[in-house]
Amino acid sequence: MKDGLALEKLKNYRPTEKEPFMNERQREYFRAKLLAWKDEILREAKITLQTLQEENVNHPDLADRASSETDRAIELRARDRQRKLISKIDAALQRIEDNTYGYCEETGEPISLKRLEARPIATLSVEAQERHEKRERVYRDE
Repeated sequence: MKDGLALEKLKNYRPTEKEPFMNERQREYFRAKLLAWKDEILREAKITLQTLQEENVNHPDLADRASSETDRAIELRARDRQRKLISKIDAALQRIEDNTYGYCEETGEPISLKRLEARPIATLSVEAQERHEKRERVYRDE
């Protein structure tokens, strides 16, 4: 709940290029944004777990059972992706703590605020990400 209050306090604030990059206010803004995102994921995971436990029924119809199993598998895959996302959020929070958040891991240059706003777990600038994806495509195509 404390994280929700911090986000509420920063609700009307948006980082701008006019202020020093990754100043205390920007770091607090992104910390609150990341913590709220993580809380939302954990809340959804809890609901999913409850739903899966409640739906643990045997369907007499084979088609219903197959459909239910498919839905369950899709939900579990989505939750696994969310689990991986939480580790990325935790890594971003750690970068905020050690003052490396917002800087490209490849070039050391600041990542644009627009990119961080859209993807707060970003570790590469847009240019570095494009180079990375281009290299990935080249190796995948070979």
